[in-house]
Amino acid sequence: MLPQEIIRTKRDGGTLSAAEIAFMVEGLTSGAVTEGQVAAFAMAVFFNGMNTDERVALTLAMRDSGTVLDWSDLDGPALDKHSTGGIGDNVSLMLAPALAACGAYCPMISGRGLGHTGGTLDKLDSIPGYRTQPDNALFRHAVQAAGCAVIGQTVDLAPADKRFYGIRDVTATVESIDLITASILSKKLAAGLGGLVLDVKTGSGAFMARPEDAQGLAESLVRVSNGAGLPTSALITDMNEPLASAAGNAVEVRNAVDFLTGKRRDPRLYEVTVALGGELLALGGLAADAEAGRGKFAASFDSGAAAERFGKMTAELGGPADFVERPEAYLEAAPVVRDVHLDETGAVAAIDTRAIGIAVVEMGGGRKRAADEIDHAVGFTDLAGLGAPAGPGDLLGRVHARDEAMAERAADALKAAYGLDGPGSSGRTVYERIG
Repeated sequence: MLPQEIIRTKRDGGTLSAAEIAFMVEGLTSGAVTEGQVAAFAMAVFFNGMNTDERVALTLAMRDSGTVLDWSDLDGPALDKHSTGGIGDNVSLMLAPALAACGAYCPMISGRGLGHTGGTLDKLDSIPGYRTQPDNALFRHAVQAAGCAVIGQTVDLAPADKRFYGIRDVTATVESIDLITASILSKKLAAGLGGLVLDVKTGSGAFMARPEDAQGLAESLVRVSNGAGLPTSALITDMNEPLASAAGNAVEVRNAVDFLTGKRRDPRLYEVTVALGGELLALGGLAADAEAGRGKFAASFDSGAAAERFGKMTAELGGPADFVERPEAYLEAAPVVRDVHLDETGAVAAIDTRAIGIAVVEMGGGRKRAADEIDHAVGFTDLAGLGAPAGPGDLLGRVHARDEAMAERAADALKAAYGLDGPGSSGRTVYERIG
């Protein structure tokens, strides 16, 4: 086969065979297909799309470009979730240990921050000693011992995706639903899962801001994942305001510990976490249906079993053994903490959630360049939600900054992100189930 002929077929709107797609991915992995040819292929797909069979073939070929994990020796199902990203989205930190407490195993492979959205690995890096990039032996040991392990993608899992994404990133082809689908699912399929739930977000803080775009991505992901043999469902959830009341790294970890121990559970965060968990327990055969799964999942938080599993996971991956009991002793605190209030009086009717994420990045809580170091201490806590009272006597949020000048800029950015006039809240957090 010739790469240029495969590119020509897709350029002209044709349908590619599984063999042609596998040839391109093999060349992508080995370097036999040049960057120019990969870029041309990506652009052809961007404009002409792929049908479901092509998406499945691309996903499977990318999965098979490296190691595929096998958890068949475990005495329960291997389950996981994927979020398309948002602000205050620390769901993984509670969901993984709760799954373990309910009899499942969760070998979760997560990512770092992307654009305005936070990354689970950056959050976990704020825990001293926690190894987000363990070798496969430690990863497997932690999963077996704690029932869960949240780590980053290893070099031998779906390596084709890493090269493909790097080329897409600089050729304006990132936004293709076909290629997004293959990128997300190739890594999840390589993780050897028995069930997957997708949290596809929509709203002012989501990559898919329009509901119809989120629905299109969710439908593609569910069709392809099930077509590739992985039982999958998706929930479309709201990101018109931060999911947790915290946005940052160490502050979101502290928020998660407070959630697990029952000290504080933000209502919208609780709703999404339990809904996703219920779906997974049903997919994994650990609950009769999603509703029964939600009840079982919620009970793992109330009993303390999920918190215990989180502590065990943290210790197995190198973190402090008493982290859950004493998070304040280990998480770095910002030197400057400032309360933020609005001068005008009213109720919060609109939030530019993306702007809050950008403000965290500007403080150093995210990356402006790939090589940037993360400042884990900075961010926001006690963020007001839609419908909350706003005025001189009402807390809009609390800034955690490195210095006074940074705190001033962050406070101004937070004020600008809130509006007292706007559409208001729909009152819904989970919009739709697909699958």
